[in-house]
Amino acid sequence: MNVILSIRPKYVESIVNGQKQYEFRRSIFKDRNVERVYIYATSPVMRIIGYFVIKEIFEKSPESLWTEFHSHAGIDEGEFFDYFSNKDTGYAIGIGDVHTFEEPVDPQRSIPGFRAPQNFMYAPEDFHLSQ
Repeated sequence: MNVILSIRPKYVESIVNGQKQYEFRRSIFKDRNVERVYIYATSPVMRIIGYFVIKEIFEKSPESLWTEFHSHAGIDEGEFFDYFSNKDTGYAIGIGDVHTFEEPVDPQRSIPGFRAPQNFMYAPEDFHLSQ
């Protein structure tokens, strides 16, 4: 099983260049058998630029996540805590091998009825991209 995550372009760049080694989320997919995360770069890119393999998922308080992962967060402290405001629990998805596509994929052409996910969406069973 795979998911598609909506990620802002500035964070996508940090993931691709290896600076951001954890993707932080306020909520997460229930199915923990997800292996591959397709990276949907939000506006103005609006394309799936590649994917990463999940190393591990951590569930902790935002304070604990920041203490443990800030040096590889790829986000500054203010943005981090703004994102987690009023949340007792957060998630850090460990980013494994990152693969970028030579040509970013327009999901409108690959997934019937595609709408950019607010947070994430499960990729259709027959959806498999690799380049």
